[in-house]
Amino acid sequence: MNNKNIMPVGAINHDDEHRASIPTTELAGEESLVAENMSPEGQYKQFKHEFDRGRDPELYWLGKYKNDNDETKSSDLRVDTRSLYRHEEIRPEMLINQLYTLKADEKAACMASLFGNDMPKTVYEDELQRITEYYQHNADWRNRLIQGDSLLVMNSLLQREGMAGRVQMVYIDPPYGIKYGSNWQMKLNNRDVKDNDESLTGEPEMIKAFRDTWELGIHSYLSYLRDRLVLARELLTESGSCFVQISDDNVHLVRNLMDEVFGSENFVSQIIYNRTAGFATNTIGNVADYILWFSKNKEVIKFNKLFVNKSLLHGAGAKYNWVEEKDGSIRSIKLEERLNPSLLPEGAIIFRNGPITSQTPSETTVFNYTYKGKVYSPGKRGWSTNLNGMQTLELKGRLLESSGKTLGYKLCYNDFPCVELNNLWQDTGSGGFVEEKIYVVQSGTKPIQRCMLMCTDPGDLVLDPTCGSGTTAYVAEQWGRRWITIDTSRIALNIAKKRLTTAVFPYYELFDKENGNIRQGFVYKTVPHITLKSLANDLEPDEEILYDQPKEDKKKIRVAGPFTVETLQSFHVINPDAIGVDERNETEGFQERIFAHLKSSGIRNGAKNEQAVFYNIEPVANPYLNAKGYYKDAEGKERLAYFHIGPKFGTVSKRAVTESLKEFRSVAPYEGASWLCILGFSFEDNINEKDYNLGSFVVSKVRMHDDLMQDGLLKKDRGAGAFITIGEPDIAIVEDEGGKTVHVEIQGLDIYDPIKDIVKPRSVEDIAYWEIDDDYNGEQFIVRGLHFCGGSKKEFDAWKKGLQSVAPKATKKKAESTLRLLLNEELWDTLYDFRSQPIERRKGRKIAVRVISQFGEESTKVLTIEK
Repeated sequence: MNNKNIMPVGAINHDDEHRASIPTTELAGEESLVAENMSPEGQYKQFKHEFDRGRDPELYWLGKYKNDNDETKSSDLRVDTRSLYRHEEIRPEMLINQLYTLKADEKAACMASLFGNDMPKTVYEDELQRITEYYQHNADWRNRLIQGDSLLVMNSLLQREGMAGRVQMVYIDPPYGIKYGSNWQMKLNNRDVKDNDESLTGEPEMIKAFRDTWELGIHSYLSYLRDRLVLARELLTESGSCFVQISDDNVHLVRNLMDEVFGSENFVSQIIYNRTAGFATNTIGNVADYILWFSKNKEVIKFNKLFVNKSLLHGAGAKYNWVEEKDGSIRSIKLEERLNPSLLPEGAIIFRNGPITSQTPSETTVFNYTYKGKVYSPGKRGWSTNLNGMQTLELKGRLLESSGKTLGYKLCYNDFPCVELNNLWQDTGSGGFVEEKIYVVQSGTKPIQRCMLMCTDPGDLVLDPTCGSGTTAYVAEQWGRRWITIDTSRIALNIAKKRLTTAVFPYYELFDKENGNIRQGFVYKTVPHITLKSLANDLEPDEEILYDQPKEDKKKIRVAGPFTVETLQSFHVINPDAIGVDERNETEGFQERIFAHLKSSGIRNGAKNEQAVFYNIEPVANPYLNAKGYYKDAEGKERLAYFHIGPKFGTVSKRAVTESLKEFRSVAPYEGASWLCILGFSFEDNINEKDYNLGSFVVSKVRMHDDLMQDGLLKKDRGAGAFITIGEPDIAIVEDEGGKTVHVEIQGLDIYDPIKDIVKPRSVEDIAYWEIDDDYNGEQFIVRGLHFCGGSKKEFDAWKKGLQSVAPKATKKKAESTLRLLLNEELWDTLYDFRSQPIERRKGRKIAVRVISQFGEESTKVLTIEK
């Protein structure tokens, strides 16, 4: 019995597709042996065609030629090459199918046989074999959700993974303007972003991206977009398409920019579509946005025609002005009949007068034709068909006496119920969203869906370097496309991850039902298209495929296929001699501001009046220990602490913490230091300070105040804020009754108090959700359980209702027992809880738990069952 066939939930896995093998975050750095033989940077032509500067027309902006090489005068774009790491793997199908239980009328079915461990397992004989297969070996395809600068990520795809010419569609939705609400969101559960200091993001990567994009206003914005368009062009297949969604503020500039990058000859269309809401102005209201469509090579572009229903009230349908009644009488159509076609008399035919001549006459189509005793000539043109065809049309009542000296063709409204989609989309307003907005700049699904269906087929690869809430990935999943999406923001990536993990899609019937090959497409609805040619030649009408209307199996639902969450290499050691004067001055100024904050406000533990204020802070000439300083504890004793200062615009890596701790342990015994403070704006999730707190040493992750990286963006100066030690989740393994199973509990958040030298608890309400890998192998985090304890209960209940709608489904009979699928309420209750489902007790079993806060910060802890 194939247990998979029982399940009401399925997913598209793209089994015949592959991707390059890359390291996990646990094995970061292993790839360096392979990568050292690759180019340290990517180099790309900025323009599709060469032109003479100053002579040929071009769009010019400040910094356009900042990449010019002084020696070669080359304007090629150069991008540093970094590695990508698999942070975790998620299989929504496995997660959701675990929520169902198989029950029999006479006896319970075995859950183990229904839910076998379907996770991939790759066994390597030794470490060297694993390393040599990075970038050389093809792994099974997984869709990809990647955090990092999109320029560096796309360059890594090209240089490390050889993905040039592999992407069928690129969809870019850049920020429309400089206001904060157009660029970021503060929390996973709050999309209210105002243009003031309180709404300024605390994510360092987002601050850097904002500065890079808007530092010089429209000038840096165009450079930001140009660089990413160049790499998008390199990633595209020859038949591929690139879409840029943009408002009327910059559409004219971006159109010129894309002309230069793709070539004006590859311009396809400028689509105008209704946005969900217009903006108030002092003059005429603006209710539309634009999508600029360019191809890699227009001569071989992949294109699928889309159709919309014809209407008597607007568009092509409004041209049908005549009614032929059952008795053959002809009259004009009435307004009330347009509004309500059911008012038409029985047997009435709506039609319009269409042309029956052709601009390309031939010997068989130039002749006089007698109709109702009158002779008609095609003039200087030819008829649209030959003599036999004209006679057939007359017999079928399709010829019309037209005004003038020629005939007309009766084009009936019901000949074809649809009309080809053009570039004016007026139906994308309020109906554009399939669900309530969860992200401040969330795009509607309908515009992206149409673009995707027009230029891709099932199984094709779609790339979105501006992920946001993951709308492009969401649409790609629904329509069976593979996807890669990228964003700098941790909050955006976590919103997208949660959205994709809990998404429920219609179950479309595959054309290749036997083998399940998605490349063969879906079973689509078709409509007959009666044409003049088919009538004149007595042919069967053509069938038009409705690519947006595949046939649906109502007894099943589909969830997202397996995908990986990935990160960009962040630990990047730079030789001090290679740092320029300006950069060195900026770094020194940054450290001086940190010292001033430590002296004035110090480090606090989250409670009022409990903070360590430092004095006599001295820089240290060590790449991993940047400074040391003294403070007084609660008893007035002088204490010494060392500081590692993380990057201004980046994440503190685990490797940096490890190296800092090595240096700290070598000096601490001799100087009497007991506290190492790792200062940063964000931290890799696998940095658990408890792993480093041994003996008399204490290591604390300390979140620096946002003012330090927001300098120049704040609307007004604020007083110096203290640095705060970051809470660690307090996670425990709890034995269940009977002792055969255990479960994991999130019992709170711990935070270190440097004044009282104790660890204090904190509330868990800031946890958005948490993940568990209850069979962790130390090399790859696989999400085997997901708990949405901090999410919206209303949203959570709606998701449950969607899954329940297909649960009470009778399956095959076995041993005269009818098996039924029902939601397992016991397991479901743990989904909205700080407690995991039961885990089989096995000595040495490792359990990895990853906690994600409402601010997108992650923390991972590995526990081991000891007994």
